[in-house]
Amino acid sequence: MQAFFSLLSKIEKGQYAPIYLLSGAEPYYIDALSNALIKQLVNDQNRDFDHSLLYGKETNAAEIIEVAKRFPMLSSYNLVVVKEAQQLPASSFEELTQYAAHPASESIVVLCYKYKTFDKRKKLYKAIEQKGEVFTAQPLYDNQIPQWIKEQTHSLQLKLTPTAVELLSTYVGSNLSRLSSELKKIKLVVERGALIDEQAIERYVGISKEFNSFELQKAIGVGNFSQAFQIIQYLYRNPKANPLVLILSSLHAYFQKLLLLKGNTDSKQAASKLGISPYFLKEYEVAANRFSMRQISQAMHFIFKADLKSKGIEGSSKGSKELLEELLLRLFTL
Repeated sequence: MQAFFSLLSKIEKGQYAPIYLLSGAEPYYIDALSNALIKQLVNDQNRDFDHSLLYGKETNAAEIIEVAKRFPMLSSYNLVVVKEAQQLPASSFEELTQYAAHPASESIVVLCYKYKTFDKRKKLYKAIEQKGEVFTAQPLYDNQIPQWIKEQTHSLQLKLTPTAVELLSTYVGSNLSRLSSELKKIKLVVERGALIDEQAIERYVGISKEFNSFELQKAIGVGNFSQAFQIIQYLYRNPKANPLVLILSSLHAYFQKLLLLKGNTDSKQAASKLGISPYFLKEYEVAANRFSMRQISQAMHFIFKADLKSKGIEGSSKGSKELLEELLLRLFTL
């Protein structure tokens, strides 16, 4: 996300705005930017004097403004970070608009408005846009996750095999905060310069290299019903590590990639368009050749229906085991 790196670069260069509005569905970027400001501006000497951490559920506009109008004692700036700003009382946003129009030059106010996008039509948004910085954190698409993992591993000086990247991408999904946490955990336990393969992912992240959503996809792709059935038996017996919603999400993304591959006319760009390593392209091509576009569309429909049933929307009383077995039978009888 170019907007994220652009704003992060400004912060790291000391080009601060008097007020920030960080909102959006992807909390990872919001945390990264607010933490970057804290890292730049807060140290052991000024932490108790020139840094205030407030929470939306426990504060209001009057308190935020009062703290923001304080003069810094030991630093150039008084940093005020408001976590969970989406939980502020509705009236607070009107009051904060008046402050945002004339923010204190000695203070930096950071509003962390998570899990949803702040309404751009609101006066507060427009006021901060004029006087400060606004940033909207959008979640990545599934096909962008492997590339994000590669970029993170590069910055952490880690080396992952293509299989390890795909395994992490499939298992963890688009939860960037968890992906970042898992990669940092791996960095702490592996030797510097070591190549991290699927065995290392199994050992340190807790993913079984034989029984996971990634292997389930492969078994379905090559038409191995026996292996696919074994895998779903393992998955439903370990619901904490393999939530049904994640299994269905990864399967839907898999068939979506097969659909894209069926419609692709440029073989050289196929892996890039699918968001996978070229190392896995042959596997996807074999699977795509097994299914017609109609069958792939049907598969995605069945997975969507299973997701609705799992959430009680279709009125089904079936458990995860029955839903997975029923779905598997449907996918193998397309």
